[in-house]
Amino acid sequence: MNHKNYEPTRESLNGHPLPQWFDEAKFGIFIHWGPYSVPGFAPVGNFADTLKTDYERAMLVYPYAEGYWNAIKDQTTPSARYHQAVYGSMPYQGFKPLFMDGVKQWDPIAWAKIFRNAGAQYVVIVSKHHDGFCLWPTKVTNPHEPHWFSEREIIGELADAVRSEGLRFGIYYSGGIDWTFRRRISRTFMDYSFSTPGGGYAAYADAQIRELISRYRPDILWNDICWPGNEDSLFRLFAYYYNAVPEGVVNDRWKYSTSANKLLSLKPVRAVMDMMIKRMIMNNPDIHSALAQPAIPHSDFSTPEYTKYKEIQPEKWEMTRGIGHSFGYNRNEQDEDYSSFETLLYDFIDALSKNGNLLLNVGPRGEDAQIPPEQLSRLSKFGDWLQRNGEAVYGTRPWIRAEAETENGETIRFTRKDNRLYLIILGRPNGITVKVKEFFCEGTANLLTDGSPVQLKREGEDMNLIFKHRLEHIIVPVIVIEGEHDDGTQ
Repeated sequence: MNHKNYEPTRESLNGHPLPQWFDEAKFGIFIHWGPYSVPGFAPVGNFADTLKTDYERAMLVYPYAEGYWNAIKDQTTPSARYHQAVYGSMPYQGFKPLFMDGVKQWDPIAWAKIFRNAGAQYVVIVSKHHDGFCLWPTKVTNPHEPHWFSEREIIGELADAVRSEGLRFGIYYSGGIDWTFRRRISRTFMDYSFSTPGGGYAAYADAQIRELISRYRPDILWNDICWPGNEDSLFRLFAYYYNAVPEGVVNDRWKYSTSANKLLSLKPVRAVMDMMIKRMIMNNPDIHSALAQPAIPHSDFSTPEYTKYKEIQPEKWEMTRGIGHSFGYNRNEQDEDYSSFETLLYDFIDALSKNGNLLLNVGPRGEDAQIPPEQLSRLSKFGDWLQRNGEAVYGTRPWIRAEAETENGETIRFTRKDNRLYLIILGRPNGITVKVKEFFCEGTANLLTDGSPVQLKREGEDMNLIFKHRLEHIIVPVIVIEGEHDDGTQ
């Protein structure tokens, strides 16, 4: 990559090319871990359903356990009742010593090996979530909570461990929300989205991000919600980052402060917007798409949450999702509340075929710094599948078309690399023959897991894949077809 000096202008920043490593990595691990991981409590459910059924207090009862501090501010919530029963009148700040006691059992090297063995190529950890607690010994003073940070170098230790395993390291930062600066309760989606602190918070956030960049040189700078500064301060920050880490990437959640944002922070305006959002949610089955981030002048990739696309996207994107319904550890989630390995893998392959990566979240426990076994089992299965089929994933590009379907209704996704086309069947097909509807291509085909030959046979408008042996025990089989390929329709 050409390492040039970046200026704080739209033109200069938009000249930053997407680094090849990020495009080819495909799979990353997200980590939500902080004081909220000690109580580890939220109602079990689905965020989209919560917005539909209980909008007026959705942000108090939604299934994200990392929202615990906000949730316990209303004494009628399940979280507040749990807090009273277990912790009595202890303030949220009381979770810091409990969390730091759990950190004593933390083994960053073991985590890094788990992520590498899962097939991940990068790791992004939450350095500061909405509760404002910093997982590094920051020198930037918080005027409202002066000692609200980890004295232990959690970010630095994980960065070293992850990089020693050959993985890239990224940092999440909650730029748009910090409950130590703005303690007002957030009930509705608009309360939450427009609760960005004013006053000295913009300078505080800017100083902390710069500190994180200078200390850890993160390969990914992953901001959340929005950015408290103006366009000029944001562009200066981006230029500083790219000049420090030329092959770094920034996500798209940096909508900067404008006069319109300030207007939306007024209660009467928020109330009107809440009515509009509520109506939109009731009429739109895909809530995550409806609430997608607005476009900003510069980013390297977009980060839709739980979103799927029907078509190949022209720009790089990253699906962000949890293994369960929460990002932070939620003790109420049982194995059946977590998505199955097959569901997670299908989401991954679907994103892959449409120019996306997957950032899959883990939520370690707060009391002992361990990743729950339900999450570990799914990571292990990812590793097993990618060990056998990684050729169809890493370093690939989308093909001209993303999808096809078998005669039995199983969906197929495509990736490509050089003159190799990968046909990935999302399912567990049985038998010797799989018929792909309205699709045919020529070439030499093999089953990727064992290299056994696959015969390609035309049948009218369809193509039969004829295998050497039955596929009944293979989860998501991959067929690699070598040859020159057009768009697959003949």
